[in-house]
Amino acid sequence: MTISVHPVDEVPPLRRLAVFGFQHVLAMYAGAVAVPLIVGGAMKLSAADLAYLITADLLVCGVATLIQCVGFRRFGARLPIVQGCTFAAVPPMVLIGTTGGGLPAIYGSVIVSGCAIMLLAPVFGGLLHFFPPLVTGTVILIIGLSLLPVAGNWVAGGQGSKDFGEPGNLALAAFVLVVVLGVQRFAPAFLSRIAVLIGIAVGLAVAVPLGFTDFGGVRDADWVGISTPFHFGTPVFRASAIVSMLVVALVTMTETTGDLIAVGELTGRRTGPRSLADGLRADGLSTVLGGVFNTFPYTAYAQNVGLIGMTRVRSRWVVATSGGMLVVLGLLPKLGAVVAAIPAPVLGGAGLVMFGTVAASGLRTLAEVDLKAGHNVTVVAVSLAVGMLPVGVPTVYERFPDWFRTVMNSGISAGSLTAIALNLLFNHRPARAGSGAPEARGGAGHGEVADRP
Repeated sequence: MTISVHPVDEVPPLRRLAVFGFQHVLAMYAGAVAVPLIVGGAMKLSAADLAYLITADLLVCGVATLIQCVGFRRFGARLPIVQGCTFAAVPPMVLIGTTGGGLPAIYGSVIVSGCAIMLLAPVFGGLLHFFPPLVTGTVILIIGLSLLPVAGNWVAGGQGSKDFGEPGNLALAAFVLVVVLGVQRFAPAFLSRIAVLIGIAVGLAVAVPLGFTDFGGVRDADWVGISTPFHFGTPVFRASAIVSMLVVALVTMTETTGDLIAVGELTGRRTGPRSLADGLRADGLSTVLGGVFNTFPYTAYAQNVGLIGMTRVRSRWVVATSGGMLVVLGLLPKLGAVVAAIPAPVLGGAGLVMFGTVAASGLRTLAEVDLKAGHNVTVVAVSLAVGMLPVGVPTVYERFPDWFRTVMNSGISAGSLTAIALNLLFNHRPARAGSGAPEARGGAGHGEVADRP
């Protein structure tokens, strides 16, 4: 008797595990190291301290990814989810770090917020019925669209680079994009699934002789580096810092909920209340580990969701392998420096495809919704507008209080909250005569939702 194995639980051959896993590492690496670079740079830390933050971040990224993919007890969604530092925490952390609290105050607030996420995880798990296809499709679409400016900055050379916007950067990114699309269209099935990896490798091969990158940092990096608990001092617990980080916790929980639902749709294992709570609980544990091991809050990375949709490789063991690779990179700074030397335009060319795939996945989910009925178009339109407002105009909420900016400056959280609220307004109120039940309009129910056995 043959036992059927769900694609999420399949274990590919070792060679494919390594190749597909490394592709996920490349997809998330730039975003992962950006957070410690931004926070450390704002605090004017030394080069040695910045390098320490990056290696600590990569180490905990790997551990967090393993917790989420492999899972133990009630921790981990056991889905192909890559974990990384959340950008939602950057503004409050910079504020905490530069106004006298320093890194110890940041880490104290991070530890408290991680504990709060673990406590609130079952509550969020019970709210899954507020995420029907109308809401989840809109949220996934917003996630993809809000990531496109990140890819755009990479295409232009990386935000803050001296040659930002040079035609050569855009030409290199376009070349990588053409390679990725060409491999997807004409290569055999296995190669088409690693189109992003091939595109980055070919792009790097072209970029090195043309002088787009410098491997000097590889020569200067240490071979071995181990992050020890509380390297920057004993955590300090300040009320104002904790409050701002608790707001960030709610934002990251909303973002992770959207990513878990998106991965569930892409892999054919829809996220139920229990698996959502388990995934959020893993987020909380990873965030606590971040505070202990000198790094920051963690969340699911949407760019890797796009990679799953693009490659159609749904195994969680592939992503678990990438988690193991991140652990190695965190322990061997010289290897991390090699990956860090990949030019931003090379990542940008691949990022355009990956992030666009996330947005397209949202459109596919919205195709299940009857947009001709009721006010469903209004829900999508207004949520999309609110979610894209801070993406298109990053300073739009500059004069608002810190807590408001923390929530609304994230297009994902702003759009998600708007979609949930509008769906409640239009589809969860008593139906008027002849208007039809909310379920018939595609707004109130999430459809068939299943937890893993």
